[in-house]
Amino acid sequence: MLIKSMRSSLVVRTQCLVSLFVIALLIYPATLLAQSDSQSGSDVSTVTYPAAYFAQFAPVSVTDMLDRIPGINLVLDTTQGQLRDDGGTDRGLGGSSQILIDGKRIAGKENEARSQLSRLAAAEVNYIEIVRGTSSSLDVQNTGQLINIVLHEALSRSSISAEVGVRHFQDGTLKPEGSFAITGQQGNLNYLLSASARPGYRIEDTFELSLNPDLSFNEIVELERTVEQTNYAINANLSYDLTSRDRIAFNLLYGENDPPSSLLRRITDFGSEAPSVSFEREDNPSTAYNWEIGGDLEHSFENGAKFKFLFIVNDKQGDSTRERFEFQLPGAPESKNLFIATSSRYQEKIVRSSYTWNVVQDQGLELGVERAQTTQDSALHLGLSLPGEGSPAFGGLVPVNLPNSIATVEEIRYEGFAVHNWRINQRMSLESSLVAEYSEIEQSGDVNKQRDFDFLKPKFDYRFDFSNSLQLRLSLEKNVAQLSFADFSANANFQDEDRDTIAGNPELIQQESWRYAANLDYRLPNDGGVLNTRLFYYDIDNVIGRIDISSSSSQLESTNGNVGDGFVYGLNLDASVRFDFLGFPQAFLTAGLLIQETEIEDPMIDATRKVIPYDRGSYSLGFRQDIPGQNLNYGFNFADRFDGNRPIWDVDNVLYFGSFSNLMLFVEKTGFAGLTYRLEAINILDHAVKRERRRFASYARDGVLDEIERFSTVDGVRFTFKIRGTF
Repeated sequence: MLIKSMRSSLVVRTQCLVSLFVIALLIYPATLLAQSDSQSGSDVSTVTYPAAYFAQFAPVSVTDMLDRIPGINLVLDTTQGQLRDDGGTDRGLGGSSQILIDGKRIAGKENEARSQLSRLAAAEVNYIEIVRGTSSSLDVQNTGQLINIVLHEALSRSSISAEVGVRHFQDGTLKPEGSFAITGQQGNLNYLLSASARPGYRIEDTFELSLNPDLSFNEIVELERTVEQTNYAINANLSYDLTSRDRIAFNLLYGENDPPSSLLRRITDFGSEAPSVSFEREDNPSTAYNWEIGGDLEHSFENGAKFKFLFIVNDKQGDSTRERFEFQLPGAPESKNLFIATSSRYQEKIVRSSYTWNVVQDQGLELGVERAQTTQDSALHLGLSLPGEGSPAFGGLVPVNLPNSIATVEEIRYEGFAVHNWRINQRMSLESSLVAEYSEIEQSGDVNKQRDFDFLKPKFDYRFDFSNSLQLRLSLEKNVAQLSFADFSANANFQDEDRDTIAGNPELIQQESWRYAANLDYRLPNDGGVLNTRLFYYDIDNVIGRIDISSSSSQLESTNGNVGDGFVYGLNLDASVRFDFLGFPQAFLTAGLLIQETEIEDPMIDATRKVIPYDRGSYSLGFRQDIPGQNLNYGFNFADRFDGNRPIWDVDNVLYFGSFSNLMLFVEKTGFAGLTYRLEAINILDHAVKRERRRFASYARDGVLDEIERFSTVDGVRFTFKIRGTF
């Protein structure tokens, strides 16, 4: 109670300080501006890189161009080191995007602009803008910084880009990959057509050591898992200028990524006088595919106002089966002891329209509405080796009755929104928005339930340009996280081998938070790099985590539910610096550091813990050097998170995650036939991902230790060789 009182007091004080800080910064910079020399009429918040800037690097795709821009990793990282905190999915479209093409957003979710950067030929680009400001003239809300890729204008142009490669895995497996894209313009028609095939193959070796409370050996499990997956995708983006004021565009995607897997366990049991060995294997056939169709229509009026209409329809389907067999020796008779079948279909139908105009000089207003219908059908079947009559539909095993295992969840959501942009002067801007959300969620199947929700979500984004190089951004936002439909009904449990399924919870409500952030962005002179500092504080209500639904102390069970209120605060530092001062202008170093502190009182464990998935933090380091005279570039990227970052508590156990480092080296050269040759070495340190689970004899809060499980997983060093070119 004392902790909660202290936290409430801290929240109030923080809210007051942030409010005073915002007011002060609205007044004080205006005074500074009055005392400073007036600046030119150019937008100091936008940095432009013409195509000629990249010519010396012989880029093949837009990705190659962006890799040469200091600080681009910060622009593309929309969360600036943060992880999603809701566990749900982004339903609907929303008003923000990080990447524009010719100043326009692409009406897509799976097939949005970010996924097209490697397919868009560098030869098609006129210039690239890094937009650090906000304005009604933008096609989206700028939540931080955004990239605008402006293509050449021509009556007729076309480029063909292709990539072929091969990837080598730790078990000696070779998997081919490749892509093909056609980009161009024919009169008023712009087009991008592409197809790709990428290996999703993965092989993992896991060593698990199970210890008794006195640290004596209980069990050793050696596991090898193989995932046979290839990701296929076909994309099309078409836009047509009907008139000088009317534009229509379509966005199409079809993808397949069947992920069948198999695994083999070797189990050594030390429970008797002499250790005994047994085996288990699993066959897990799976299928998955998705498609998406999106489109938008835009009309510009004579007075500069715009009307926009967008729609998206998508569909994802996936089915998987897990069958486990046990046997004593290789080649010996097998006995099936587990059957789990899951199926899911997720569909969205979204329409969004808005009208934008300048209400007065330097002030713009956008009014609009969005409607989204989201449906998920899911089913879970469990069969076990129990006394009784087996069923062919359950792999020949005895069906287990699972409550709430078949469900259809449908959400109808409306959002009315108003966005006001105010260019206060040449240095200051303020974007204010208010979203009114209403949704109806209906669940049918084994459980029938309907609930209504409504929220008001204000947001304020203030920016002050001290100079062309230094910008301060302050933001205040009410965030409402969307619920994961997978939590509404029973589902397979992928985190704990001792629990095959997890119960659903149709009573979940949304996680809400007030988010405060201060961001200082400094661009070094002469394009020398970018330094960024971000302070943030989140006050979170209705945090989603595991809750106790046990029927008795001997039958412990949990599910995802609303735990209580918590908070998160932290510091995010990012740097991208060229080595001009050492005489190497074409070399630059990137570095990032995230430090966080979180806390929530969890009644299930009767203690305070971290708010999942916010953890202690992470860090990264990267280096790239271009040698234009030899058409060569090389570098590395390294990322890791602090050890012991994120303990996940359950009703009778806790799981600790260790570090997760990855070092990637690359070298690339443009050579024979004007093609670009690239070699990558991924996970070159062959890092082992380590976890530790502690199981308790009863409730975790009682602290009576029953077992310690220590896991170490490696997926090996992977090598990729690619050949790319534009024709």
